[in-house]
Amino acid sequence: MPTFSAYDGTELAYHEKGDGEPLLCVPGGPMRASAYLGDLGGLTAHRRLILLDLRGTGDSAVPDDPATYRCDRLVDDVEALREHLGLDQVDLLGHSASGNIATLYAARHPKRVRTLVLVAPATHAVGLTVTDRDHREAAALRAGEPWYPAVEAALDEIAAGRSPVELMDALAPLAYGRWDAAAQAHRAASASEKNAEAAAAFYGDGAFDPTATRAALTDLAAPVLVLAGEWDGGPNPAHAEELAGLFPHGVRQVQPHGGHFPWLDDPEWFVRRVAGFLAQD
Repeated sequence: MPTFSAYDGTELAYHEKGDGEPLLCVPGGPMRASAYLGDLGGLTAHRRLILLDLRGTGDSAVPDDPATYRCDRLVDDVEALREHLGLDQVDLLGHSASGNIATLYAARHPKRVRTLVLVAPATHAVGLTVTDRDHREAAALRAGEPWYPAVEAALDEIAAGRSPVELMDALAPLAYGRWDAAAQAHRAASASEKNAEAAAAFYGDGAFDPTATRAALTDLAAPVLVLAGEWDGGPNPAHAEELAGLFPHGVRQVQPHGGHFPWLDDPEWFVRRVAGFLAQD
């Protein structure tokens, strides 16, 4: 397991899978170990995945200063990994919460990005807000599922003021295109893979300046793929379209019947789209 030293001396780990040109992959969660990404549906047949364990997760060390878990400060860890790998430019993939990290990296280091892939990305960095209505509309697309009544009841409780964190187990089926044994096992692993303290600090005050980030993204020459699942509430396809439009060379793809982890729902579709996009460079 290779490691490298971050800007503050924290030892960070990454995992390599597959062959070919490297694709630097930043996991979401927020602050979930990269193990949940697996081989991204078989993308390893086309690329060598460099799977970063963010500080305090997986095989990476816990930093001395918990404030360094804040999203914008994690951008420096991605840059340290690029330098460690000796790459002049990177093909960068961010999933879910790390869509914020990858977006901020592109804004801060536009000349270091060759291609950018944002999979079901969070959009706090650019000031796009996913609402309860968005989640309800996405959930309604699954109204025929046997688990839907429990999800609807949980959404009602959230609307009445209960914390979504308390109801994540009930809402879990919404994250997957199929709530089968594989999806349930993937969900069950989350608790042991996620650093709760780090997650609490990830969205800390001062992490985002959407106006400045949007302005900086206009300098990004790299092609950008924003991939959303048809059944994902955050971001839904409309948010993904708006996000893609903030990049000079952004495109959106919507995976049919895909959830928040689209490589699990239809690996062949996912790999074909992502590998095809990366091959255009």
